[in-house]
Amino acid sequence: MGDLEPRRNAASAARQALFLVFCIGNERYALQALDVVEVLPRLPLKPIARAPSWVAGVFAWRGRVVPVIDLCSLTFGQGAAARTSTRLVLVHYRPDAQQPQQVLGLILEQATDTLRCDPADFQPYGLENRQAPYLGPVRQDAQGLLQWVRVDDLLDDAVRAVLFPSPPLNLDDLQAQP
Repeated sequence: MGDLEPRRNAASAARQALFLVFCIGNERYALQALDVVEVLPRLPLKPIARAPSWVAGVFAWRGRVVPVIDLCSLTFGQGAAARTSTRLVLVHYRPDAQQPQQVLGLILEQATDTLRCDPADFQPYGLENRQAPYLGPVRQDAQGLLQWVRVDDLLDDAVRAVLFPSPPLNLDDLQAQP
C-alpha cells in the first residue's frame, strides 16, 4: 500500500505545468511557460505609426524585428507602470497552424513569479468576452483568482497584419529609417 503513494505523486507531478505570473493593476494573470521565449528588462522601443495605442513598438532581437504590445493597455486601456518588476516578455505566437511561429513581445507588470500547477485547475468563469478572447479560464488559490492568458488569441486579423506583415520587415531597412 505504501508503494501506491509515490506513483500517485509522480502522476500528479506529470500533469503539472509551469506558469509565469504577472499583474495587470491589482489582478493576477498567468502565461504558460511553454509560450515564453525569454524574459527581458523593459527596453527602448521604436513606435509604429498608426498602430493601436496598445502596440508599444518594435525592437531588434537576435537579427529580427519583434513587435511589442502592452498587455495592460490592451486589456484595460492604461499603460503598464514603469516599475523595476515590469518586464518585456518574448512569447511564441502562432494564431494559425498554417502560418509560421512568430516572436511577440509583451510588456507585463510584476512578471517576477512562477507557479507550478495542473492546467486542469483553471476553470471557465462563465463569461464569454468577445472583446478579449485571450483571457482564458481562472484558477482560485489563497490569493484570489488567477486568469490564464492565451497568447495565440492576443491579436485580431487587422493588428496581426500590421505587426507581422508579409513579407516580414527587414532589420536593415528599419535601422536605415530616421
